[in-house]
Amino acid sequence: MSETLDDDLYVRTKALLKPGEIQLNGVIVDTDLTSDKEPMLHQATIDIGDIIAEAAGFEPTDTYVYSGTDDKEFGVNQHQGRTLDDDSFVWECQQLMREGTYDIVYYYEANADQDAIVEGVEALDFGATSVYGE
Repeated sequence: MSETLDDDLYVRTKALLKPGEIQLNGVIVDTDLTSDKEPMLHQATIDIGDIIAEAAGFEPTDTYVYSGTDDKEFGVNQHQGRTLDDDSFVWECQQLMREGTYDIVYYYEANADQDAIVEGVEALDFGATSVYGE
């Protein structure tokens, strides 16, 4: 991925983290996954979501992935991690095709352990760029 695309994606991700009801941080996950590897993309999305859930203080087994297929507000390739207990927000992501491979942009509450998230993503052999909110 070119540096221009990296910079553009970073700026766009940073804009998603503008202060709202909760303070957010994010991570841009750089994969080499192409459209013919969508099952691997799906699994990576779940695995990274579990890393984020754990870094935010949840047991991954206490969360699920909501893909919004019944919600007009959701786009294609947009997913949320939510708690089983009360359907609370844990994380959200968008899977973006950039120059033939997917990048996945996640955001989550800023109290999650950012270092643990980046280390966990890198342990899965993906690139990870931290994005801190305001």
